[in-house]
Amino acid sequence: MKERRIYTLLGLLLLAAVGYLNWSSSGGGGGRGGVRIPIPWLQPKMGFVGRNGTRFIDLEDGSPAYVNGWNSYWLMSSDSSDRVVEMLRRGRAMGMSVCRTWAFSDGGPNALQIYPGHFDERIFQALDFVIYQARKHYIRLILCLVNNLGAFGGKSQYVRWAQASGINVSTSTDPFFSHPTIKGYYKDYVKAIISRKNTYSGIRYRDEPAIFAWELINEPRCEYNSSGPLLQAWIAEMASYVKSLDEKHLVTVGLEGFYGPARNDRLGANPGSWAASLGSDFIQNSAIENIDFASVHAYPDSWIPKASLEEKVEYLSSWVDSHVNDSEHVLKKPVLFSEVGSHLRVKKNGTYDRDILLKIVYDKVYESAKKGQAAAGALIWQLMVEGMQSYQDEFSLVASEHPSTYKLIAQQSCRLRNLHMTKDNTSREVVQSCLEPPS
Repeated sequence: MKERRIYTLLGLLLLAAVGYLNWSSSGGGGGRGGVRIPIPWLQPKMGFVGRNGTRFIDLEDGSPAYVNGWNSYWLMSSDSSDRVVEMLRRGRAMGMSVCRTWAFSDGGPNALQIYPGHFDERIFQALDFVIYQARKHYIRLILCLVNNLGAFGGKSQYVRWAQASGINVSTSTDPFFSHPTIKGYYKDYVKAIISRKNTYSGIRYRDEPAIFAWELINEPRCEYNSSGPLLQAWIAEMASYVKSLDEKHLVTVGLEGFYGPARNDRLGANPGSWAASLGSDFIQNSAIENIDFASVHAYPDSWIPKASLEEKVEYLSSWVDSHVNDSEHVLKKPVLFSEVGSHLRVKKNGTYDRDILLKIVYDKVYESAKKGQAAAGALIWQLMVEGMQSYQDEFSLVASEHPSTYKLIAQQSCRLRNLHMTKDNTSREVVQSCLEPPS
């Protein structure tokens, strides 16, 4: 009996030692290097998110899942693992639950995909680290798989790879959506990502609940509006392909949300006539069977730059209402405002215009969610930590340096979280708890 207890104790000590080595060498001590012993069953418990009609649900218990989150596209590319951990920690401290980030870097310096089908393992391990740390901080990730724009390679890099291999394709980037070889490059990349086994956790990406969804492409546009049918067919083909590899995760497109020229009754919601000439259409693209939820962006400062604040408020209110209504009644799918951005520099009567515009989106999302309708959440673009000037754009902010915006984010997290509370909590108690200053 005594001998059995000794063996049991030794076994527990060995398990603890292995767990400590796994923790200390895989981010618990802030580093990415070293020998790792992945232990999948020691990961924090987390369920997958699915959808039921127009709502996200936690598949563990079937409860509604509402999203307040942010964008930090730079997580995989950061040269500091400490910054990754700190950004996830701060997001969690503000009550946010989802972060959208790039899971691509095609060609160029520090590329994940050096050329089609060939990867830099060092960069892949950086993505492993991001996913592993996200789960440790109870954050889920929307992972975007390619860029429409040229930053980090994008679809233009895929076209250049095809040209370099001797394939006769035009200098337009529209063949990205139609040429069989280029589509093959993309599918091979998607397969490599989805089947990847995380070197920190030992869990394949397709089995990782810390991944909220796959996003097919960031802000897809065609150079020629006549290529719109090619984009539509590409979305259908790639969404089906992702689902064939991974039935556990949600899939979205990554749309800006513009209505196409056939939507005569919706064109007034667009920020200008130019928006209908980009080959995309919010309703048609989002209605595809294997697209689980609609995605929309909102940039009134960029899209209608000469408008007054009052005009931007009116435009943004109509933009959100239109997409929530279409998602509820036409698409019958959740809608996520996956990029909401505004300039930092403008201040009026002591209040940042950014806060006024962000609050419009937050309030409309909350009112829809409170009714159990299609608005599922919003993600601010974009959050940083200190010392990251090379990754900043005109919409970036360190939240702690902007107390009014910080408080607005934290209050939205609180309001959405309170929608999970039992019905015997009064609305007064819910509102009061969300008025408390964030810690």
